Amino acid sequence: MVLLYVVFIVGLGFYVAKRTATTEDYFLAGRSLTWWLIGFSLFASNVSSTTLMGLSSSAFGSGISVYNYEWMAAFVLIVFLVFFLPFYLKTRVYTMPEFLGRRFDQRSRYYFSALLILMNIVIDTAAALYAGALVIKIIYPQIPLWQSVLALGVVAGAYTIAGGLKAVVYTDAVQAVLLLIGAFLVAVLSFLAIGGSWSAVVAAVPADDLSIIRPTSDPVLPWPGLLTVFLLGFYFWGTNQFMVQRTLGAKDLDNGRWGALFAGALKLPVIFIMVLPGVFGRLMYSAAEYPALAENPDLIFPTLMFDLLPVGIRGLIIAALVAAIMSSVDSTLNSASTLVTMDFIKKLKPDVPNHRLVIAGRIVTFVFMTLAILWAPQILKFPNIWTYLQQMLAYLAPPIVTCFFAGVFWKRANGNGALAALVVGHLAAAVIFGLALSGSIIVQSQALTPEQLQMAAAGTPVLHFLYVAPILLATSLVALVAVSLASAKPDEEVVRTLTWSPALLAEEEPALARLPWYKNYRYQSAAMLVLIALFVIAWW
Repeated sequence: MVLLYVVFIVGLGFYVAKRTATTEDYFLAGRSLTWWLIGFSLFASNVSSTTLMGLSSSAFGSGISVYNYEWMAAFVLIVFLVFFLPFYLKTRVYTMPEFLGRRFDQRSRYYFSALLILMNIVIDTAAALYAGALVIKIIYPQIPLWQSVLALGVVAGAYTIAGGLKAVVYTDAVQAVLLLIGAFLVAVLSFLAIGGSWSAVVAAVPADDLSIIRPTSDPVLPWPGLLTVFLLGFYFWGTNQFMVQRTLGAKDLDNGRWGALFAGALKLPVIFIMVLPGVFGRLMYSAAEYPALAENPDLIFPTLMFDLLPVGIRGLIIAALVAAIMSSVDSTLNSASTLVTMDFIKKLKPDVPNHRLVIAGRIVTFVFMTLAILWAPQILKFPNIWTYLQQMLAYLAPPIVTCFFAGVFWKRANGNGALAALVVGHLAAAVIFGLALSGSIIVQSQALTPEQLQMAAAGTPVLHFLYVAPILLATSLVALVAVSLASAKPDEEVVRTLTWSPALLAEEEPALARLPWYKNYRYQSAAMLVLIALFVIAWW
């Protein structure tokens, strides 16, 4: 099953590659993507192996509060498509740093581009490879982790190097369907394995662990931390190149908006097919009988898969996991090569012909694939893969979010202020990270260990990692406002075309009036908000 799947998906990637000639074809799929392709691709790239396994492992260890990241994604996508996507498509940019350069200046563009490249490799690609290697570890325990990472990276990198974003999006559409089928089967069978009784779950699991809104004393996700969940979500969906690149390839604004809403709708049922199976696993695997799971909760989803599924279906689900790995790796590799090619090579050498830029993009993809393969084994040093992802983002994302929000909503923000926000925010992050490494403070992401409890009793300050992001956001915002007000006003023409105002809503009225009501993104967004509210209330 896996072999057939790999042959099919690589073949599809190379078939699409034959129709890829220009930089717009390679990096933005010729700006021809329709809403359903965008939605499936966004979903597949986000709900990759890291999310699929990370949600289950977090629910297995600490309950369903991890679902806050999922419903919040749907809300973030509404903010993104209403206020930010129109500017991205109007400017016809290739990259998010390019947009920051248009709004502010080239210093912010290069800074953000270099940081995004680092984050794509160290956070996104490496985490996906690590999660896939864990699955292979269960199938073939004798294979070292690094060898599995190497094999996965090479397979996923092959068609990405050849076909660019179009290959990524078409293969993602296939992979999203497989992923949903696989997760659905594991969810149903794990529920049946515990007797098919929700009352049994309620009786065995503490009430707090079945609620998404947790008290301020909660060690995993205290409710004030939802602000951070929004900040990290906006970075991921609204500024991260490897996600936004799909909407940049939309054939028009409507398809970009519908695609984002479709992805948000796909995120809401994730609680049933990816979160709750981790809770069901608690009833099936006690810590005393299964110490390996207690030591590494990331193994819970593949363990459920192997224990519950018959041989033929198990092959299909393994193929779905391979799909998940590929959909994340291909996306991050393609976006990183786009950043280097369009933000650095084309900027420094504007006369380079199209075919040479495509060749450069393929070379860069190969280099980044190699770096991610080398870094992935380091994730073993973190409590679980979800903690790794969110902690890294909590330190790095807030200054970026500050610049995008200030750039779109505050006319007085200028290039000096944006650069100050990025530099000061990341210096503050480095200070907090350094204090945590030295033991001067404890940055909490789960229940404190006995050693940490002793340190806290001795007077060492404890700071939850979800409170790190608002501190860094406030620091960056103060720097941006102070430096912007102390320096010259930005160019009025730039401000007029790249900042939001209520007048823009009136400008789009004639175009919306020509559409049937069910195609109007405003009605769609309102319906999505109602749906989000229903899910939150149901699991409050």
